[in-house]
Amino acid sequence: MLLRLAYLGVTNAFALLRPLPMSDRNKDAEILALRHQITVLERQLGGARVRFTPGDRAFLAALLHRLPLPALRRVRLLVRPDTVLRWHRDLARRRHAALSPPKRPGRPRTVRSIRILVLRLARENPSWGYRRLHGELLMLGVNVAASTVWKILKDAGIDPAPDRSSSTWADFLRSQADALLACDFFEAVTLSGGRMYVLAVIEHSSRRIRVLGATAHPTTSWVTQAAKNLVMDLEDVGCRARFMIRDRDGKFPTLFDAVLKDTGIEVVLTGIQMPRMNSIMERWVQTCRHELLDRTLIWNQRHLLHALREFEQFYNSHRPHQGIANARPLHPLPTPINDPDKLSHLDIRRHDHLGGILHEYRHAA
Repeated sequence: MLLRLAYLGVTNAFALLRPLPMSDRNKDAEILALRHQITVLERQLGGARVRFTPGDRAFLAALLHRLPLPALRRVRLLVRPDTVLRWHRDLARRRHAALSPPKRPGRPRTVRSIRILVLRLARENPSWGYRRLHGELLMLGVNVAASTVWKILKDAGIDPAPDRSSSTWADFLRSQADALLACDFFEAVTLSGGRMYVLAVIEHSSRRIRVLGATAHPTTSWVTQAAKNLVMDLEDVGCRARFMIRDRDGKFPTLFDAVLKDTGIEVVLTGIQMPRMNSIMERWVQTCRHELLDRTLIWNQRHLLHALREFEQFYNSHRPHQGIANARPLHPLPTPINDPDKLSHLDIRRHDHLGGILHEYRHAA
């Protein structure tokens, strides 16, 4: 392009010398002839646009930009006068950009291995949003921002899950989390159509879940024994809970509340048809259904208990939780990886549980 531009400049410089010995009458005649030729060319084009090379644009912009706009509008051109002015502005902008490069290189690109890992996690776990993926990366020691994960998904055409806004009641529960427990019954249907009732308890502060058992007949003696087992587990780990949140389900007998009260735990009943008052427990039930029960067929009570124990171990030991800054109930977040060499050579292995229903990611040994 530069060679062509230099050639045009030299040839047109000699062309400018040719009209010097000509009279004004001859110049006017030549101008009229050139205008008529332009009219003939436009008629032959039939409305098609004339294509200018970058060199042609640069020469015309340099030749005509000094003319005032009224005079430029009277000149017979193949393009509009505003187009010539735009060409000149483009030349000036490119020249300024070439002479004034940015002093800072800008934000560095995300390491390719991290980008590949994010897309891999999103591909293998279609239901995970960008915050869930961000928590999994932090658990692996890959310290990146949540916005970086969101941008990687957006660039790949993967829409992240929308953020869920918390209610005022949830904010209150979060502030009182150290002293709160919550429990609930939920149903699971076996392959033969039988109903099994599962009783689970969750700690608000650590999000640790405890599956107390599953039965087809939640009798008073069974529920009471589950409460006693819960009390012994809490004493073994030194958990000092003061309140137990539960709904008004008739499966909870009076003895259930009495066993907890003897250990200093007061039972708090939720309002009628107000699941938000037990939102954390309800959210775990939804997670259990979405990640486990909706993706497998339950044969019988023994199979159900086995699956729930595996999910309980995975939920408490590996799965990150947004409510506790993407930590795990039984383990804190590892130290972030700051070594660029390690980030550039990530070797992440997947460990499957329950036949591949649950995915657990770890660094290779």
